[in-house]
Amino acid sequence: MSKHTDDTGEPKYYNRLAVLRSEVGMSRRELADALGVHYQTIGYLERGEYTPSLVLALRIAQIFHLPVEAVFSLTPFRPLSEQVYSTPETP
Repeated sequence: MSKHTDDTGEPKYYNRLAVLRSEVGMSRRELADALGVHYQTIGYLERGEYTPSLVLALRIAQIFHLPVEAVFSLTPFRPLSEQVYSTPETP
């Protein structure tokens, strides 16, 4: 197992579901209902215990009006505070 795969050999992925839900005041159940999945699926996704299908990932991104790569990534996201408040590095 490498640092880029989980215990089953699947690629690790990262997501911003909890942050995005919080920003819009959406519960896990509300997101699940909008997607037509069980609310526990959202918890599994947020914890990285379940890898979404491509269709589910696209539907989630659509709900938040974001490109899928803004919601899911194969590399860790930089903290939002760092992205918002950091100054550009000078060469």
